[in-house]
Amino acid sequence: MTDIPSAHRRITEILDEVDTVIVGKRAATEVVLAGVLAGGHVLMEDYPGLGKTLAARTFATALGLDFTRAQFTPDLLPSDLTGAFVYDQGRGTFEFRQGPVFTGLLLADEINRTPPKTQAALLEAMQEHQVTVEGQTFPLPQPFHVIATANPVEYEGTYPLPEAQLDRFLVRVAFGYPSADDEWEVLGRRMQRRREETQVRRVVDAAELLDLQATMEDVTVSPEVGRYCVALARATREHEHALMGASPRGSLALLLVGRAYAVVRGRDYLTPDDVKAIAPAVLEHRVVVRPELWMSEVSSRSIVADLLRSVATPRTAVRSS
Repeated sequence: MTDIPSAHRRITEILDEVDTVIVGKRAATEVVLAGVLAGGHVLMEDYPGLGKTLAARTFATALGLDFTRAQFTPDLLPSDLTGAFVYDQGRGTFEFRQGPVFTGLLLADEINRTPPKTQAALLEAMQEHQVTVEGQTFPLPQPFHVIATANPVEYEGTYPLPEAQLDRFLVRVAFGYPSADDEWEVLGRRMQRRREETQVRRVVDAAELLDLQATMEDVTVSPEVGRYCVALARATREHEHALMGASPRGSLALLLVGRAYAVVRGRDYLTPDDVKAIAPAVLEHRVVVRPELWMSEVSSRSIVADLLRSVATPRTAVRSS
């Protein structure tokens, strides 16, 4: 098994390679990679043209994973994702033909544009790492990750993800608009390479990624910091503006993503600052605002920000021996 210092070096190489394509978004890409290292799935919810699809493809290449893209549309059927049985006339039998979900990294592009029935088919793959077709179960390759994209401003012809499926995404990340200097850097790099396509080298392969994921189990978590994760998740359920807060899956996600983020930052132990850094990406999509406040300035983001200010932070990040 890879030791944590070696894992940190490999992770830094991956992020540096991603930075050659995704400009000025190191903080966001660190959280995306932490979600993958924690074994989970990532939802990128942001405006069009901010590099969500490019980021998914770049991560797949740098991580050495097989990559498939499924464009989610209102007429997409579950079998278009999972695959289906096809009759082979030569053999006189039905054979299963795998769909795009049988891959290392699946880009579910504009996931909120497909009906709930197809979303539910993806839900089984995300949660159980398997698909069931005609009563038969087929395991998915390992590792298997979903990076889904959604547009937060267009609602006509969309099917918002139910809370149960949002909860299956370990983190939700937004890149945001780049600064003027970063945007000019994007233009400059395009002129320098003299072509539209970007090239990224493979840093690790699927087996190495599994090894890195196993290394996250060696990160030390003191009881004080572990209880801080629990306190934050419980506080989302008790906030006056929240209709529904994070379940115990939310506190577990804080722990898992926090451990991976600690290694990204070069440590073998989890600190309260690690938890605070990843809390918005882990908790915001798990909080539902009361309906009567939808037209106000209250949002899941403001609720989580309020809790990060009000919930008592452990005084010390104890590194247990």
